[in-house]
Amino acid sequence: MAFFAMLGMVRAQQADQAMSIDTTSSTKKVKLDGIAAVVGDYVILESDIDKTLIDLQNQGASTEDVTRCGLLGKLMEDRLYAHQAVQDSLLVSDDMVNAQSDRQIQQLTQQIGSVEKMLSYYKKPDMESFREELFEINKLRMLSEKMQGKIVEEIEVTPEEVRQFFYKIPEDERPVFGAELEIAQIVKQPEAPEEEKQKVINQLKEIRQDVLENDASFNVKAILYSQDPGSKSKGGFYSMTKETPFVKEFKDVAFSLREGDISEPFETTFGYHIIFVEKVRGQERDVRHILMTPEIPQSAIDKATKELDSIRQQVLDGKYTFAEAALNFSDEKETKFDGGLLRNPVNFDSRFELTKMDPTLYNQVRNLKDGEISRPIREDDQRGGAPKFKIMKISNRYDEHEADFAKDYMKIQELALREKQFNAIKEWMDEHIDDTYIHVDPESRVCDFANNWVKE
Repeated sequence: MAFFAMLGMVRAQQADQAMSIDTTSSTKKVKLDGIAAVVGDYVILESDIDKTLIDLQNQGASTEDVTRCGLLGKLMEDRLYAHQAVQDSLLVSDDMVNAQSDRQIQQLTQQIGSVEKMLSYYKKPDMESFREELFEINKLRMLSEKMQGKIVEEIEVTPEEVRQFFYKIPEDERPVFGAELEIAQIVKQPEAPEEEKQKVINQLKEIRQDVLENDASFNVKAILYSQDPGSKSKGGFYSMTKETPFVKEFKDVAFSLREGDISEPFETTFGYHIIFVEKVRGQERDVRHILMTPEIPQSAIDKATKELDSIRQQVLDGKYTFAEAALNFSDEKETKFDGGLLRNPVNFDSRFELTKMDPTLYNQVRNLKDGEISRPIREDDQRGGAPKFKIMKISNRYDEHEADFAKDYMKIQELALREKQFNAIKEWMDEHIDDTYIHVDPESRVCDFANNWVKE
């Protein structure tokens, strides 16, 4: 998918080149690529529509109901957002765009196998041209997202608006929500002994010393020794800002270092790390890190499972409710003060819709009956941290049902907010289409656009 932002003389020159080329010394010209539309400072070529469709197909998306008019309308929307973002000074730094492009190139190279195969797959002669195209794609997308975020950032719905939204829906058209579960858990996190922790700290110090004094490769060391599955194969590489969702301790260390520095070993919930700051770009940092998790002996694992078996039996015997046991004995701070109740990471509601549950969580509870408490379950941390052990219970079960205002308030509130955001974006779009230079090629004027791109 290729997007080209062209300004002033550059835009005019590109448009002329796109429309024609001399085939002989005479003035005879042959059309190579037409201009489908112009939105503000952005030109959309016919080839942009073709490449968008190909990109969707390469991603495995169904294109059965995708029309050329629909694609053109979406491309025009993106460019109107980006155009207005620039007008409103919602700028995106080149460093941020380049960092995103670097991440994509790394991911694509890993998926496809090599830089050469990647360039061949995307039909690019060299890395420079590929980077230029990625830069234009990412800058336009990031500007578009920033503008959309600004439009809806302050939109909220009041309880009265939620009520009005719900009761204006005809009864026979009200949404149906799938079967849902409320799930509670009590967690035990086995601790590694101090000698194991010190062993890991010493090993990280040796690696740090080898890199600083002997010019060893931090990249290679990370591939060999890091226990972070998300970055090990990339030599421990992450590109981050202060808004990147890493744990506080990791960000604090990363942003306290200068370019070229390597941290001393430090601890997070995942284990022990050292960080190498490879590059500083304004508010961004390219870092490499090595994570090592102290080995937990079998005796600590046996102790955790034995404690959970004892807690489980005390709940079954009526000595504690499950919620009281979670408060008194669980090692998980996020859930223990709420009776062990898990929160859906999508909307922080306590309910999990069966058809949308994380497969790992679903497999842990799918055979539990109401009121039953599971035997201890081991859960390995996919991010490289130490395993934890837990017992689980289904607190409530909700069958598939038509939306109920009281019981489903959170979901109805979310639907009401979406509608209000949609209306705000529609109003913004109508207003700025009127105020922006827009040209649609005559061949595309017959399209039944969702927005009034073909001004009367």
